[in-house]
Amino acid sequence: MPPIGDLLWTTLAAFLTFCIFSFLYKDNPFYKFAEHLVVGVSAGYFAMLLWYEGLIPKLYVPILKEGKLYYLIPGILGLLMWTRFSRKWAWISRYPIAVYVGIGTGVAIPLEMQTKVVRQLSASMTAISLNNATGINNLLVVIGVFCALVYFFFSKEHKGAFGGIARFGIWTLMIGFGAGFGLTVMGRVSLLIDRVKFLAETWWPMFKAFVGAVF
Repeated sequence: MPPIGDLLWTTLAAFLTFCIFSFLYKDNPFYKFAEHLVVGVSAGYFAMLLWYEGLIPKLYVPILKEGKLYYLIPGILGLLMWTRFSRKWAWISRYPIAVYVGIGTGVAIPLEMQTKVVRQLSASMTAISLNNATGINNLLVVIGVFCALVYFFFSKEHKGAFGGIARFGIWTLMIGFGAGFGLTVMGRVSLLIDRVKFLAETWWPMFKAFVGAVF
């Protein structure tokens, strides 16, 4: 007979899995219970994570134990954000939000430019050759990128040869979107397969052994 503790936790996990699957039939209280439980547990977990991984090591320890008083500045800015809940003092929250957005934008823009523009451009500038599969693939990449960019050129009417290039650009975009959607579906199907395997190979044999041992 399996340990009672393992059986209880595994059965709870199976019950919550069935609660989520019940939404395939229709919306019901079991699904709402599992959904609210996930949201509540996630909120509590991230609140504790923020406290122990954020406030304690990055505010409490530097100020009170290491004497780094300049850490009071971000602490005060963080507290000022709470004035958002007061009609009288809500305007004060604009200052810390402006600082936060400004710093975040300054950090994000160079990173986004590097990862989504510069690297994409460098990846498109590849060696073209008809002697091997890699060279042909690089040629198709360059043609696809060029045609996709032509599609977004709206200063000229999409007619004639220009329109044909733009239509090929649409096909290229649709192939890319389809591949991305397929990858997303594959990820979700993998999660479904994992839960079905859990029910069939972990929970059911354990539950069956327990029932057989008891009765």
